[in-house]
Amino acid sequence: MIMTLKTLSKIALVTFVSATVVACASKPKEEPVAPMPEPVPTPAPMPEAAPTPAPVAPVGVIPGSQQDFVVNVGDRVYFDLDQSGLREDAKALLDAQAAWLVRYPAVKIRIEGNADERGTREYNFALGARRAESVSQYLTQKGVVPARISTISYGKENPLDTTASEEGWAKNRNAKTTLTEGAQ
Repeated sequence: MIMTLKTLSKIALVTFVSATVVACASKPKEEPVAPMPEPVPTPAPMPEAAPTPAPVAPVGVIPGSQQDFVVNVGDRVYFDLDQSGLREDAKALLDAQAAWLVRYPAVKIRIEGNADERGTREYNFALGARRAESVSQYLTQKGVVPARISTISYGKENPLDTTASEEGWAKNRNAKTTLTEGAQ
């Protein structure tokens, strides 16, 4: 088979056109890729709130209260028969009272002097007054402002113990310190 020059030219032309068409053909457009949605952050779990503690009532003795004074210091000193002078055990307790009263300067007190049932009513009122005054002077010497102190005598009218015995009478020969103002 002999190809003619004309046939070869046609084949070359067809090849050229085909190659050109293929070369000029547009490339397929790439489809736009939809952007991936960003992951939605998962909120961190909320920490559980700690339960609110229930209010707690004060336990024990409240500092600066009448109970604090009575329990931690002592509110009463005792005297010997027909005496208004302070015994050594009374001075130790009154030192503690003075320190407590200096710590709480808003507190005012009343010293209540008492006597046992023996003796006349007048004698026992006078003895109770001397006992209250003796305690007042001692506390003043220890730094308690005199304006914070008042005194009263109950004589034999306010006994702690109504037993007619030496033990009962000893309890009734006393001076009691009562907080009248400014305590917690």
